[in-house]
Amino acid sequence: MEKSHCDRCFGIFISLLLLFALSVPVRCDDADDLVSGINSFRQTTNAPALTRNDKADCVADEIANQLENRPCTSNVSQSISDYPNVAQKCNVDANTTSDGIVLPVCVPNRVPTLVLTNYTQTQHARFLNNTRYTGVGFGSEEDWTVLVLTTSTTGGSFAGQSQGHALFASGWAPLLCAMLLTAILV
Repeated sequence: MEKSHCDRCFGIFISLLLLFALSVPVRCDDADDLVSGINSFRQTTNAPALTRNDKADCVADEIANQLENRPCTSNVSQSISDYPNVAQKCNVDANTTSDGIVLPVCVPNRVPTLVLTNYTQTQHARFLNNTRYTGVGFGSEEDWTVLVLTTSTTGGSFAGQSQGHALFASGWAPLLCAMLLTAILV
């Protein structure tokens, strides 16, 4: 039995649709790509892989939101003046952040290889290779990428807030100082 003209057209249409769908590259998640690149970098010094930390992801994302409209030349430390509110928004206990560190970088158009290079070939590399850090959070907006490194210690786990902890507890001061130091060094 001979196929009708409509059956052939439908077959060609489906074939073209499948060909198009299979030939379009799938863009992987920027965060997963960056964390994978950083973990490869850490392997060169036998440092264990960093694991994603949801609370640190939230903190990094909120900081990236604050930096969103800032030019790459702006002073990052002045841009992140609302840090205690970030923790509250992310439900992070201030006492669990003092051992962590915030690493913001700005790369026009966030070119993935340049973002990775800005972390691995600058002052940030010493933090990324430090085995003290076991977890990572990721945030990005426009040209800004923010990594938050966490530890497995109580003071760097970025655990959730428990009732009764003050937002301005002593845990915020060292983390904010570390963030300011990285902004000055880079």
